[in-house]
Amino acid sequence: MKLPLDALPNFRCLPGEGPHLRGALSISPSVDYMERAYDQAKYGEFSSRPYIDMVIPTLTDPSVAPPGKHVLSCFVQYAPYHLRSGSNGRRDEGAPRDKGNTTLEPSEWDRQREAFGDTVIDTIAEYAPNIRDIMLHRQVLTPLDIERDFGLTEGNIFQGELTLEQLFFARPVPGWSQYATPIRNLWMCGSATHPGGGIMGAPARNCVLRILGQTR
Repeated sequence: MKLPLDALPNFRCLPGEGPHLRGALSISPSVDYMERAYDQAKYGEFSSRPYIDMVIPTLTDPSVAPPGKHVLSCFVQYAPYHLRSGSNGRRDEGAPRDKGNTTLEPSEWDRQREAFGDTVIDTIAEYAPNIRDIMLHRQVLTPLDIERDFGLTEGNIFQGELTLEQLFFARPVPGWSQYATPIRNLWMCGSATHPGGGIMGAPARNCVLRILGQTR
């Protein structure tokens, strides 16, 4: 989710402007908190208290927004691609699930997109109470939106989960972990390959080194 802002967020834990706003900002107060957030995703619900990674790119590149304005970019977890019909992610903790309404559909995101956005704003507001006052707009991208707009299967920005069974020699699949494919001169790089996604560029570098090694 992206939030154009009229000013900078003011966090309870460290009020005011400062260098702390230039790095990564994370709402993940405990391991238990993150585990509960993931538990809901296991049952086809987006997290009612999500784990959120945030950055404010305008503090390092002011050209991203008009003078005096800012952008808050949020990476939110957990939001399953297959969303349970009838869920709005706001179920009270401990409340029973509706076992009679368990259809899992990606298209359910079209109905629940704004509820998901509200949940993210509610969570941020617990830590930065001025967020609603400085918001100018919001862009909510669900896993389904990311798939539709950017062609990333099931909205996964890493092109495959970064889990043990899909890492190292098994990324993207066993036998293809060294960037070469069964098709002559077709090579793979990017988030789907070792060591995975991010901005480090390591998959592309590794792939180039392999190609150079083959052509010497």
